[in-house]
Amino acid sequence: MNQNLRVLFFLKKGKGYLKGPLPIYVRITIDGKRTEWSVQRSWESHKWIQKIGRASGNRNEAAELNNYLDIVQGSIYHVQKEYALRNEQISSEQVKIKLLNGVSERKHKLIEVFIYHNEQFLKLVGSEYSFGTFKKFKTALQSLKNFIKWKFDKEDISLLEINHLFVTEYEFYLKSIQKLQHNSAMSNIKKLKKIVRQCVANEWISNDPFKSYKITTRETHRNFLLENELDVLISTEMKIPRLDQVRDIFVFSFYTGLSYSDVVQLTEQDISIGIDGEKWIFTNRAKTNTSCRIPLLPVAQTIIEKYKNHLKVKVTKKLLPNISNEKLNAYLKEIVVLCGFSKDLTFHCARHTFATTVTLTNGVPLETVRKMLGYKNLRTTQIYAKILDSKVSEDMKRLRNKLSNANDNKSKNFIAQ
Repeated sequence: MNQNLRVLFFLKKGKGYLKGPLPIYVRITIDGKRTEWSVQRSWESHKWIQKIGRASGNRNEAAELNNYLDIVQGSIYHVQKEYALRNEQISSEQVKIKLLNGVSERKHKLIEVFIYHNEQFLKLVGSEYSFGTFKKFKTALQSLKNFIKWKFDKEDISLLEINHLFVTEYEFYLKSIQKLQHNSAMSNIKKLKKIVRQCVANEWISNDPFKSYKITTRETHRNFLLENELDVLISTEMKIPRLDQVRDIFVFSFYTGLSYSDVVQLTEQDISIGIDGEKWIFTNRAKTNTSCRIPLLPVAQTIIEKYKNHLKVKVTKKLLPNISNEKLNAYLKEIVVLCGFSKDLTFHCARHTFATTVTLTNGVPLETVRKMLGYKNLRTTQIYAKILDSKVSEDMKRLRNKLSNANDNKSKNFIAQ
């Protein structure tokens, strides 16, 4: 593997220098990236040949110094040769570390590091992270394995082979070969970035390949139910018990804003009396561990009461029957047909409906919605405000009526004149 290496010895004048010998530094440059350090020797500037980076004169002292500098230079080229024979890249910073530490560095590999990260991550599931987030890292790892096999025909690669080109080619693979949408591809790349940044922090690699790479996301359409559709969903008779249960859990999420992972974990201990004397849900979001405080609306309370004596609820000690997310979403497709909806629904649409139809459309302030949804910043909640065409219509209707009344008064004034 060819890399352009340059070695230069020079005298370095420090702050406050007046006279006397100057410390000798070596600067190595590999592929345009430079690193320098002191070689623990000094020399008079008037006896130094800057062009060749050596001491001048025929005295034994100059010859001894030049011989020492030749040894340092030889050691630098020897390190580069070691890596070239293994067909691996090396940075100037790694040469410095290897020479100054005098030890052989461990050759970390990308997949190996990613696997170790996931193993540690799994141990924190339930305390700091959700299992759903772990599954996303597991999927991202498999995509990366497939890419390395496709690109390099290897099971793993050295961290030193990761650069800006590697990241851009990985993006190309995710979109063109794996057929992922832009945001899904970016999600995988974000996880790779986390792993790489940890490697940089551990000084396993010196250059961050993400330094000049920008991760972008595109705004997507968020499905939600309008008020009339929500009425249809609630009033439609579900003769099949499993569909009736799914509809109830779905509607419960409409009126609480909780995601699937949060709903299935709720117990009686999460229900307490709030500041207004009414029942509230006090819980932490599984995904972000942020606090949620949600007043229980009448519909949500009715659903809890309905399943109070349900066998599954008694066994699991949860508020609602436990159904897997996959089954919920599969059964929702059947419910969509029964209700005559033309839009695709997933369980997460309930959270969007809470933010839009149930709260924002009814005048609940963004900051209040943010707190109930458990978002850390207001900007995330503002996404929902952008999609409320019905809210815009209602606001403009009020403005139109106001302006119409004002114009009528103006017209009467003109007629009177």
